[in-house]
Amino acid sequence: MELFTTILDELSSILWGYPMIILLVGTHLFLTIRLKFPQRKILTAIKLSVAKDKDGDGDVSQFGALATALAATIGTGNIVGVGTAIALGGPGAVFWCWITGVLGIATKYGEGLLAVKYRRVSEHGHMLGGPMYALEYGLKARWAGILFAIFTALAAFGIGSTVQANAISTLAEDVMGISPWVSGAIVTVLVAMVVIGGIKSIAKVCTALVPVMAVLYVVGCIVILCLNADYVWPAIRLICVSAFTPEAAGGGFVGSTVLVAARYGIARGLFSNESGLGSAPIVAAAAKTKNPVRQALVSSSGTFWDTVIICAITGIVIVSSVLSTVDMSAHDSSSVGRLFGHLLEMHTEQMDGGTLTKLAFSQIPYIGSPLLMFGLFTFAFSTILGWSIYASRAVEYVFGYRGVRIYVWINIAAVFAGSVISLGTVWTLADIFNALMAIPNLFALLLLSNVLVKDTDKYLWGGRLDDNEKSNMN
Repeated sequence: MELFTTILDELSSILWGYPMIILLVGTHLFLTIRLKFPQRKILTAIKLSVAKDKDGDGDVSQFGALATALAATIGTGNIVGVGTAIALGGPGAVFWCWITGVLGIATKYGEGLLAVKYRRVSEHGHMLGGPMYALEYGLKARWAGILFAIFTALAAFGIGSTVQANAISTLAEDVMGISPWVSGAIVTVLVAMVVIGGIKSIAKVCTALVPVMAVLYVVGCIVILCLNADYVWPAIRLICVSAFTPEAAGGGFVGSTVLVAARYGIARGLFSNESGLGSAPIVAAAAKTKNPVRQALVSSSGTFWDTVIICAITGIVIVSSVLSTVDMSAHDSSSVGRLFGHLLEMHTEQMDGGTLTKLAFSQIPYIGSPLLMFGLFTFAFSTILGWSIYASRAVEYVFGYRGVRIYVWINIAAVFAGSVISLGTVWTLADIFNALMAIPNLFALLLLSNVLVKDTDKYLWGGRLDDNEKSNMN
């Protein structure tokens, strides 16, 4: 078992090494330039996300599709993951995480466009789409679509169910002393009540849950920033300087070089917003929209909220909270980074991201810890719901609708199992399957970039966003 774990760790390191990061960031940059910086239309994207395309084809509203995608992407990684990136890569990792989000908007836009462009209507009358359909109908490579679908279904058992359920049960036991068997049973029943109803039921719950959980978490962060008002600007300055200056990154912890800061920041950004993984387009394909570009814009706003806003705020909160433990007036700017490294060692023996986040929220009297607990619970629960859609659609692509009914119950059982067992190598397996998902999806984006350019020029830059186009759904 130890040898098996070692092999998996090595494989994960290879798949998520610099080649993958270069491929992902390179795709972000390529699409940003080729599509003429669709990030410029982020305000239009936000406006469209709350509009209703009554004449559009689809199963759920554009906001419902966005909320479901955000439910899957806004997870424990936004809270704990950013802290982990800072602990391992230094404060400069926050900057690279943010940059990855800004550039990733273009990739998420491209994924959403292809999802609607190549979606199909199932025999039961609901919309099916995502990278597997773009691979099959856009590139005539069904074999690649099948591989993507299989990797998606397998990844969902890890990051989409067992890992999230384990996070909830562990939190309930640590904070409230509730047995994992009890909390696991409760979460399993709640998940079953929602996912059995399919995408419309999940979208309805996510539409109600996601705004509440996101707003409460952001309000908590703003309160902390107010408490740390004197340290916010030094934190922002340290984040920016550490991203480019090795000396400013600090000594005494892992993230002592710019390259390391960039690696952990980019990797955390990619895991946070999932731009390039190909997961979010699966639910984007179900949106009621007049044309592919409208939903592409709505999908791109998900990366904006997830990484550009939430992850950035979390990073500033953590860095300012660490700096608030000392008298900044006694240190000049050149020694701040070195001081930060020593403070990390003081506050957390293993430089664990969760410890850093708890340190930040503990500053809010009385409600700080409960607010963090609520955030972790809702983020993890919503991720289970979002990923259940991804996996169901993937299973339907390979095995048909009958396979979905079987999978739903297996997934529900996995939620309970994840609550009560030690996960061991599950995280590593999830990372591996996520990387294997990304590879065919990225090639689809690059090889179909001419399609993206054509539709973007027509609808977005041609001023025809309100035009109604019937997608190719035969």
